[in-house]
Amino acid sequence: MRVVIAGGHGKIALLLGEILTRRGDEVASLIRKADHADEVAATGARPVVFDLEHSTAAELAAVVKGSDAVIFAAGAGPGSGAARKYTVDKGGSVLLADAAETAGVRRFVQISTMGAGKPPAPGTDEVWAAYIDAKTQAEDDLRARDLDWTILRPGRLLDTAATDRVLLSTPPLPFGSIGRADVAAVLAEILHAPPTTHTTLELVAGDTPVTRAVSDFGSQSVAEGGAALTD
Repeated sequence: MRVVIAGGHGKIALLLGEILTRRGDEVASLIRKADHADEVAATGARPVVFDLEHSTAAELAAVVKGSDAVIFAAGAGPGSGAARKYTVDKGGSVLLADAAETAGVRRFVQISTMGAGKPPAPGTDEVWAAYIDAKTQAEDDLRARDLDWTILRPGRLLDTAATDRVLLSTPPLPFGSIGRADVAAVLAEILHAPPTTHTTLELVAGDTPVTRAVSDFGSQSVAEGGAALTD
């Protein structure tokens, strides 16, 4: 597979790039800063300097053309204000979707977050509320498109070693945590699993091996609100 990852220097993207290249996929990772190139290249992915906030869909289409799939893993990140949640977390996803449509790349996997799809709780911090709203708008935009999309909503992200044990479900799941390494492993499986298209999935730590969680899900109903998969 030829895969383009937007947000290629993010923690999940670095782990995912290594998993995909190790299994033989060709990965191009979009990065905003050239000084991140060596770290991306060390995973086996090819770094491509590209600024999602200051580029056009036509420019991005030229980058993703010929790919089999694109993954939106970009985010404004900690310390950014509310405005950048919309220009990156929403705007970047919209731009990548526009580019995918222009370039004829149908497979689109979007990393979102648990909490998206509903209004933030009253009293929520302004920046966090903007983040949830931007992710919700990005999801809504993607669902309206004629693409083979999958949306993955992980819970609270941890920098822990891979466990290969997860709980994967259509919403809603009780809020929980998940290691970034396990998120990356699930994304790699989802990328190669067409039955998960046109589906929104939530992900937390659990008891089911990653490969089984994704393959079993594909054999179940993909209607929103399906039951969780457990051992």
